[in-house]
Amino acid sequence: MRVPRCCLGVRKKCIIFPILLILLVGVALTTLLPPAEDHGGVGVLDVLRRAASQKEGPAESRRAGTAEDKFTIVIQTYNRTDILLKLLNHYQAAPHLQQIIIVWNNVREQTPVKMWDSLGPHPVQVVFKEQTSNQMRNRLQAFPEISTDAVLMLDDDTLVSVPDITFAFSVWKQFQDQIVGFVPRKHVSTPGGVYSYGSFELQNPEMAGGDVYSMVLIGAAFFHRHYLQLFQDQPQAVHSLVDETQNCDDIAVNFAVALYLRKHSSTDSRAAGIFVKPVDLRSLEKDASSGYQGMWHRPEHLLQRSYCLNRLTQIYGSMPLRYSNLMISQFGFPSYANHKTRG
Repeated sequence: MRVPRCCLGVRKKCIIFPILLILLVGVALTTLLPPAEDHGGVGVLDVLRRAASQKEGPAESRRAGTAEDKFTIVIQTYNRTDILLKLLNHYQAAPHLQQIIIVWNNVREQTPVKMWDSLGPHPVQVVFKEQTSNQMRNRLQAFPEISTDAVLMLDDDTLVSVPDITFAFSVWKQFQDQIVGFVPRKHVSTPGGVYSYGSFELQNPEMAGGDVYSMVLIGAAFFHRHYLQLFQDQPQAVHSLVDETQNCDDIAVNFAVALYLRKHSSTDSRAAGIFVKPVDLRSLEKDASSGYQGMWHRPEHLLQRSYCLNRLTQIYGSMPLRYSNLMISQFGFPSYANHKTRG
């Protein structure tokens, strides 16, 4: 049976109209989307930004131009010159990087500045700050050379990919009063009221999803430069604890930031840090020709960190750390992650 031509015309119209409607709706929705630069590549950050828009913090001093658009890397190093040179070469390619400050803890040893300069020119300036003692908290000085709001602090055996750094910087610009970094940890409460230092684990059955964290370690993290001075202004007992253990400066910074947020925010529920899941973060410790191993290899390392949690709680009179399960990823928000690395 032949179908009349009029019926064929009707059938074509029935097909064309839905297609046109879909295209029009798609165009309309696209115009409503914010540009990629507004949210740093993470759509949900707009929602989170609104939730955090009423907060106050060091970001109150934000300035247009260089201070907000660029960042400074701070690396403290000891006995790993060969790795350091690899890292300096690697980070030269990072967008928005203004300068690199090397906290040189090799007391009475010459820095490799002559070698570095002789192989220039380099796109990013490197400043060596020679220290008179090998102390863990040397890296937390408010160096006058830092003119950017953002500081990216990195351990001298940690290599973070440039895309990870760029992404984390875009996240930090939305949450400038929190620590934004790649290594989360947590404090664990016990029935006796004593705290223990814990890792960010796999699935936590009590949370019906991912694990929680209460700290973001500063060995691979962005934070506002004003937090360097904030640490300097902490009680002398805090500095003495760090010097005594040659450990725990990162825990102390998380305490200080958590207390600052509680004092300057309408709510004290926000964690000191935000965890950004890295795609490519590597340890280069085994590549060091000196064979020097980090303090996390010491058998007492984790015990010291638990000790610091309890001692800091005594110094401040309370436990200011708050838990969070927020994990920001370049590829969405996984419910949990296997991020068991060093302490």
